[in-house]
Order: sequence, then C-alpha cells, then structure tokens
Amino acid sequence: MPDTPPPGTPAVRRRAVLAAATAAAVPVLTAAAVTPASAAPPSATAASGTPASGTPAAAAARGKRPRALPGGGDLGPNVLVFDPSTPDIQARLDAVFRQQESAQFGTGRYALLFRPGTYHGLNAQLGFYTSIAGLGLSPDDTTINGDVTVDAGWFGGNATQNFWRSAENLALVPASGTNRWAVAQAAPFRRMHVHGGLDLAPSGYGWASGGYIADSRIEGQVGPYSQQQWYTRDSAIGSWLNGVWNMVFSGVEGAPAQSFPAPPYTTLDTTPVSREKPFLYVDGRGGFRVFLPAKRTGARGVTWGKGTPRGSSLPLSRFYVARPGVSAATLNQALAQGLHLLLTPGVYHLDRPVRVDRAGTVVLGLGYATLIPDNGVTALKVADVDGVRLAGFLVDAGPVNSRTLLEIGPPGARRDHSADPTTVQDVFVRIGGAGAGRATTSMVVNNRHTIVDHTWVWRADHGEGVGWETNRADYGVVVNGDDVLATGLFVEHFNKYDVQWNGQRGRTIFFQNEKAYDAPDQAAIQNGPVKGYAAYKVGAGVTTHEGWGLGSYCFYNVDPTIVQHHGFAAPDVPGVKFHDLLVVSLGGQGQYEHVINDLGAPTSGTSTVPSTVVSYP
Repeated sequence: MPDTPPPGTPAVRRRAVLAAATAAAVPVLTAAAVTPASAAPPSATAASGTPASGTPAAAAARGKRPRALPGGGDLGPNVLVFDPSTPDIQARLDAVFRQQESAQFGTGRYALLFRPGTYHGLNAQLGFYTSIAGLGLSPDDTTINGDVTVDAGWFGGNATQNFWRSAENLALVPASGTNRWAVAQAAPFRRMHVHGGLDLAPSGYGWASGGYIADSRIEGQVGPYSQQQWYTRDSAIGSWLNGVWNMVFSGVEGAPAQSFPAPPYTTLDTTPVSREKPFLYVDGRGGFRVFLPAKRTGARGVTWGKGTPRGSSLPLSRFYVARPGVSAATLNQALAQGLHLLLTPGVYHLDRPVRVDRAGTVVLGLGYATLIPDNGVTALKVADVDGVRLAGFLVDAGPVNSRTLLEIGPPGARRDHSADPTTVQDVFVRIGGAGAGRATTSMVVNNRHTIVDHTWVWRADHGEGVGWETNRADYGVVVNGDDVLATGLFVEHFNKYDVQWNGQRGRTIFFQNEKAYDAPDQAAIQNGPVKGYAAYKVGAGVTTHEGWGLGSYCFYNVDPTIVQHHGFAAPDVPGVKFHDLLVVSLGGQGQYEHVINDLGAPTSGTSTVPSTVVSYP
C-alpha cells in the first residue's frame, strides 16, 4: 500500500517501532529559553528523597499533625504564559517543539497558555505532551493570526503515532486559510474557533488514525482525507469532506446526513448528556480561575456562541497546585482539607491511591501531567459521590501489576447521580511503551450516570517494555455502573476484553479499537469455545444498552493466521441495540468471522475492506 493514499482511500494502520534515533534523549530546555508562569517555589519533596519540612510524611515522622496546605500559587516552570507583548514568542514555541517533537515516551510535559488578546504571525507546532490553550472565557477572547499545527515529519509522514497533545479555547485565523491538525489518539481539539478550514491528515496525506473534536466551530471545510475514524461532538462545521471507515457526529451543526456505510457517516442530531471539560482562565484582574461548565441535555452546537458560557468558577486559591515530586499523602491531605487538585506538568509517582471522597471535587491536569502508581497500587479512586470532575491527565502503569489503575466509584455503588454526574474527560491510560507496565484492569466505572468523554486506554504495541506477557493487561475498560454514557471511547490491544459492559442502560457514541497485535498464536486468545475475546462485550445479564458508530480492527502480525470470531458480543434481547458497526482486517493480518455475535460477513484477503452491520438486532 502506498505511503500517501489519495483522499478516501483506506490506509492500513501499522505503528512501527520507533528507530533508536527517535527514542534517544533530547536536550532539556534551558531556563533562558522559556518563561515560566512565575518564580518557582521549592518542591514539596526534597531532591534527596528526604521529606521536606511541612509535608505529611515529615510531620508524621515528628508525631505532629501536618501543617495545613495552602491553595493557589505558582504553576511551575513548564507552564509558559504569554501575552501579546511577550517578546520572542515564536522562538519559545519552537524551543518546546524541538524538545517534544519526537519524544514519544520522554518525561517532558508542557502547557502553553495565552492570555486574552490578539497574536500575529505565529505557528505553534505541537509535539508530544504539549497542550496549548487560551485563557479567556470564550475562544474568541484569544485570537492567533496564524496556526496551531500538528504534522508528521518526525515519522516520515505517518501520523498514526501523533498521540498526547491538545489545543483548547483559542480562535485561529490560519495563514493559508486552513489549519493542519494531523493527530492520532489522545489529542483533543476542544473549544476552538477556526476562521477557515481544518485538515486532519498530514501534509503528504500519509496514514492517520484519530481523533476527537468537541465544543468547536470550524467556519470552513473539515478535511479528514486519510483519517480512518473520527468523532465530533457538540460543534458547528461549515462542511465535511470525506470518510474512510467510521466518522461519527453527535450534536454537530452542519454535520453530513446519516449514511453509514457509504459514506461511513453516523449522525445523531444531539448528544444525550454532556458537560464540557473544566478549563483554566484569567479574570478581569488577571488572576487564574477554573471554569466549570454546566451540564447540558439534548446538546447541540457550541456552549460559548452567545457570550459567557453557562456554569460556575473557582479561584485558584481553592486548588492545591501540585508539582512533580509531591507525594500521594500530600495530595490526599489537600483533598481532605477541601481543596481541589491542579496537577502541573510533569510525572508524579504514587505509593498509594489518590482518594477523591468529596462531592464536587475537581482534579485537573495541565500539560499531560502523568500519574505512575508504584508497587501495584491504584492511581486514583473516586467515592460514590456527586459531581466529581476528572480531566486532563495520563495514568501510566508501573512495573508491579496493579489490579486496577483508575476506579470511578467503589464496587456496588448504587447512588443516583443523574443531576450531577462524574465526568472523566481527556483522562488517558497507558500500559507499557515508556517501560514495562502491568495492570489487570485499566479503568473501572462503578458509579451510576458517569460520563466518560474522550479517553484512550492503551496497552502499548510499541516502545519499551512491550510483549504479550511483558505488559500484560487483560481488560481495558470495565463498566459495572448503570446509566453510564461514553462519548469518544478509544480502547486498544488488551489481552482479553477491551471493553466489558455489565451495567444497565449504558450508551456509547463512537468506539475505536484494535485487538492486540502481539498474540503469539490462536491458543493465546482462545476464550473457551469462542475464537478470541470480543473488543466490546455487553454482559449476559444486561437487558438495555445502545451504541452508535463502533469499529474494531485486527492486525495479528505475530501470527497472521489467527481468526477472531467477532468484534462485538451482546445478549440477543430487544433492549440491546447497536447502530453502524464494523470490523476490519488490516492487510489480512488475521481475520474476523463475523461482526457481532454470529452476524455480519467475514473479512477476507488483504484488501482492508470493512465488514459492516448497520443495525443490531
């Protein structure tokens, strides 16, 4: 298959292992090259590993109650805040990009924040673990006459590994009339206003596998070209050019009409329930606050089109501003004091779970702040309470197996949270890639009415610490709670079920999956008498469930003779419904016998043509 498929041509997705040159360490950005948000205070934990005075560990060692933690404060050296008068903005953006362009499994993390105003002649190229955002209440408060660009020159024009970067809350006037956003998974485009078009493929139209847009207005045409799949929610677009396998829209003004599978458009007029991600902004006096958008039902179009969006806000003084090196005990002390958490960019090692027990708590990460659970603990646990908001961070499994990595509610949670649900937004999970990692189950959702809005839960297929048993992870997402809604669910490469849904009245709008590449043989994936574990399984006791626009792909490159019986498994009852399902064999590396249960034609050959089911049952 050519490296530059023409528009609309399916491209076999293969994430080759990076060459050593790409994985090599890059120079650390010097202090002279960037401007931090403000002067950095000392870290809460001394560099030697000895607890600094004032930390809970130090206080416990002295037998004293720990000193109360302050709210607010400095955002750290990796949050760069610009205003229109800042000199050499382009040079500073370029310095971050040089460091992060190919640092796929590095430790650098950056947030690039722009105060309200107008900026001219910029091209902010985004590499790994880099977030760019405006600091107004509306995207139109912060205008860049220029571009926010993601392309794939670092990987030979292949955009299938352009993970972990984001753009949010900006208005763009692209220099050429069209902005390029050629991303893969975990790369959200939120609250953006593009005065022009948006191309979702790399400049050479090489392979691409994204993606997610929400609460955005694109005045011109959106051109997916080689993008295999995409989900757009609660937005407005001028037009949409084409589709390859699975393009899903909910609540999008200007979306193409329902037409799956030819062209492969799944279109819902509204999103049943949505609540936009919390975001940082500055008030009229220049102080930082966090805005908490209100919940919408039957949502359609952007939240900010008529001025100030609906919702509430909190001053930064209500947040414990965490810095890398702080302990889980300190984070839990801050939560126990009634503070929310703002995780500044960096990597956080946890020796115990972060426990979110208070209703209405916000945990907001900047610049892909990353939580690594050590010694087999769970990274974060949420109680059975109302209104928790988790957003903007990555959980990276440690080398000792964790039973779970993220728990939304305790086992048996039963409280009704319909009025004020928990939202999990741009929270990503990774097992392996940056080193050996292991977890039995990555994300468990027990709380009722939880909204999982854009996640990528990924057992790594490349990088370091990768192998069928090396980064063993049996289950990706397990949903036990009733009335859970997933909008933009990306789950890949797990040893058994990628998604296992046991709760009643669950709904999924858009699902993207690849089965594990590295299964050594048919026996390794055998599920009793069934050939392989489904990508998405609805539990036998479920009587009501519905999904729209779900796709599963196989690429069994270790043993291409492997046969997967089906991509989807569900009870054969009237209340369990699916719309617009597909399975794809990528280049003939393994095959599917059916799409869902025993329905749907088998895949065959090497032509990478989907097998589809428009309606189930």
